[in-house]
Amino acid sequence: MRWSRRRAHRGSAWRWTEYMKEELAKLRVLRKQGTERFRNKEVDLGFNLLSFWQWSASDLVSNATRGILAEYIVAQALDIAGNRVRDEWAAFDLVTEDGIKIEVKSAAYVQIWHQERLSTISFRTPQTLAWDADTNIQSKEPRRQADVYVFALLAHKDKSTINPMDVSQWEFFTVRTGVLDSRKRSQHSITLPGLRKICGKSVTYSDLRNAVYNALS
Repeated sequence: MRWSRRRAHRGSAWRWTEYMKEELAKLRVLRKQGTERFRNKEVDLGFNLLSFWQWSASDLVSNATRGILAEYIVAQALDIAGNRVRDEWAAFDLVTEDGIKIEVKSAAYVQIWHQERLSTISFRTPQTLAWDADTNIQSKEPRRQADVYVFALLAHKDKSTINPMDVSQWEFFTVRTGVLDSRKRSQHSITLPGLRKICGKSVTYSDLRNAVYNALS
């Protein structure tokens, strides 16, 4: 009788654990329209999600927003933006329809703040511990998670006409991850001269898709 109770208790505990796992599983994020309204229960507060986006993301030159914008531009060039939603916690930034994993790094000469001179271009390329949001498990071995790195440089140098939405102001460099892994110099970052040494010329937005695939050939 004691054994039966223990078995029943264990069964209930297992079912409760599985229930909690299902209840606390990763959220499925749906693509928003911008017209969604802020509410206080049933009361419409008179502002919508678009107003939040305008408030929080209008500064496209800022480092944080520019990095996300660079990811979006690369996704558009690869025709994979579609109806997807950016995954903040993914181990890499983008994945193509045929499974190529891409990491996007951005830099710019022009910053939002007052500058004494244009910024020196450098991209961080550290190895990372991947974290899986579906399981909440982090990998134990650091490595670069993507197959290809796209280095997106907002190359425009005139502060009065800087416009990150004009893709002609961007230059792109694509590098197979193995090339970064085999570098003898810093494994944490790469400068623009170092990048040019590896890649040669940059490519434009129109040529970026081919450049990503050529990086793996």
